Amino acid sequence: MDDEFNMSLRKFLKQVGVTSQQAIEEAVRNAGPAVAGKPLTARVVLTIDGLDLTHTVEGKITGPSA
Repeated sequence: MDDEFNMSLRKFLKQVGVTSQQAIEEAVRNAGPAVAGKPLTARVVLTIDGLDLTHTVEGKITGPSA
């Protein structure tokens, strides 16, 4: 893979990581004590127009302690 592709991919993944973390933190704040210490299932589905790609990542996040 070439350098331009690698840089654009890294930039995209950084944007995904940062904006996803912000969205999760806001949702957890808004949920308040209801999610304290509870396991939360998180799922990300990645699709790319023009490619036959659907990639799903699933994991657990533990809500903050009260």
